[in-house]
Amino acid sequence: MIEFLTSRSAALLPQKVTGHLGWLRGAIGAALGIACAGAITALVLKTGSVGSGNLAFAWLVAPMGASAVLVFAVPASPLAQPWPLIGGNLLSTAIGLGFGQYLGSPLLATSFGVGTAIAVMSLARCLHPPGGACALLCALGATGSEAWGWDHMLPIVFNVIVIALAGWLYNNLTGHSWPHKAKLSPAVRTSPDIPSTHEALEEVLAEWNEVLDVDVDDLDALFQALRRRINLRNSKKAE
Repeated sequence: MIEFLTSRSAALLPQKVTGHLGWLRGAIGAALGIACAGAITALVLKTGSVGSGNLAFAWLVAPMGASAVLVFAVPASPLAQPWPLIGGNLLSTAIGLGFGQYLGSPLLATSFGVGTAIAVMSLARCLHPPGGACALLCALGATGSEAWGWDHMLPIVFNVIVIALAGWLYNNLTGHSWPHKAKLSPAVRTSPDIPSTHEALEEVLAEWNEVLDVDVDDLDALFQALRRRINLRNSKKAE
């Protein structure tokens, strides 16, 4: 059990405190993003003062915490890009509300809602884990005593838009392009009969039959940079 729990975490490189991908940068960004999302949503919807316990609408929804982790802490992840953030959350919200209103049963609405949300996000190329939480939350809200309607999408819409704008501004100001762009590396010369690195990587991923949380372009750039570094070391040793 211990080996199972630590096998993946041991592979994670420790993050520095500062720097354009230090953990402090991500923590501050997430705090600012959530603060802006809550304050602006409360102001726009005129739900009352922030912190009040008697609001017509929520000024923040819980899945935005998970979205903030992705957008500010791992902004290079394919799951953290603008379209997954916006499309994943909003499509899943609509799906959860729809199933909740149509089925009426919390158990059926949540199970069908989350499953359908995953399918739709995958087909729309906007897979975003917090989207599953949005579908679950809205299915429960629609089948609960408050009987959430379509107007309950509004807080989520404003939350998502503000976090997207905050992520774009903060990530780019702190040295990380967002939307993420793969770092381009000079191509390493290969024999004409050897397939390109990008093509070979796609073949390997297809053979593994796994979904990895990394873009093929990033893998290609990483492999090219690694091969250049190895070639440089070998050439220095040969001198």
